[in-house]
Amino acid sequence: MNTLAEVLDAMTIPGELYTALPNGDVRCFACAHRCLIRDGRRGVCQVRFNEGGELRVPWGYVAALQCDPTEKKPFYHLLPGSDTLTFGMLGCDFHCSYCQNWVSSQALRDPASDVSGAYLRQIKPSDMIEYGLNMGAQVVASSYNEPLITSEWAVAVFKEAVKAGLKCAYVSNGNATPEVMDYLSPYLSGFKIDLKTMQESNYRELGGALQHVLDSIKMAHDRGLWVEVVTLIVPGFNDSTEELMDAARFIGSVSPDIPWHVTAFHKNYRMTDTENTTVDMLIRAAEIGQEAGLHYVYAGNLPGRVDPYEDTICPTCQQRLIQRSGFVILDYQLTGQGTCPNCGTPIPGIWPESTDEVRRGSMADLFSRRPRIIP
Repeated sequence: MNTLAEVLDAMTIPGELYTALPNGDVRCFACAHRCLIRDGRRGVCQVRFNEGGELRVPWGYVAALQCDPTEKKPFYHLLPGSDTLTFGMLGCDFHCSYCQNWVSSQALRDPASDVSGAYLRQIKPSDMIEYGLNMGAQVVASSYNEPLITSEWAVAVFKEAVKAGLKCAYVSNGNATPEVMDYLSPYLSGFKIDLKTMQESNYRELGGALQHVLDSIKMAHDRGLWVEVVTLIVPGFNDSTEELMDAARFIGSVSPDIPWHVTAFHKNYRMTDTENTTVDMLIRAAEIGQEAGLHYVYAGNLPGRVDPYEDTICPTCQQRLIQRSGFVILDYQLTGQGTCPNCGTPIPGIWPESTDEVRRGSMADLFSRRPRIIP
């Protein structure tokens, strides 16, 4: 029986995000680790490897493919109420101890994740987009594992998506490089970035570097992508008032219009001794974001318990513009031009051309608005 590594290595093609060096080494720049990979060796992500002086990269499969509410990504200012065809492969350039997608992200790193091989499915980009269109998706996103390390495959999918009139998005840890951002930007509309902590020591524990993520938020915004930032509030790890204020102030320094999602931690993977985030902790974090001057702060993972931090509020007149519960849009008051109907303030985001396109629901829809698996 083939190992998971052998199965994955067979589903690769020559990469594009690297430089070949004279001695047979390659320098990968799909993520900010910029791995120097010698012949026969793998990068930090484990799924990009050097074979005879050529970088081989993942291609032609998915480990997950489903139609999610766009709010699940989470994107709150990108076509509210829409569905997103979401695909993922295997591997990650981080090793977060609380990863909720560890089975896919820690492939080839944690032997317990070898079960992910059972979910592999070879597929063509055109077939993926046909599935999405048939399910009514308006957005296509790469997520679940870290998409930066499988960017060649993502671009192949996004090319088909753009031809079909769909928006494209990344759900990323933000460990990007200028080269990969330039490679992706022609196809992307949205970029969700996790800002996991403002402490360099904590980022090193997760396998990353703080400055790389801060730079990625700036790079995505500077390239005109719609950026939303998420911070999972982990008690005792990143939840001090000082650290949350630092995070909010940094986001505000890029743009106070970038939505900041503070979301609730739940015990998972190897972090099972830390207490779950409480409602009070989440509301406190959201209040810090507002105090720092951010215009759009959202509290997630505890639907119906964090009012008003699920809603979009006009920063000028305080009118509620979008009312949400979980992934359900309960009320939508933005104009077709994306402005507040009361005071005319433009609300940044990617909005539907007609308000009639917005799927509205009720509290009864809270448990039916959920991911749909592609058969």
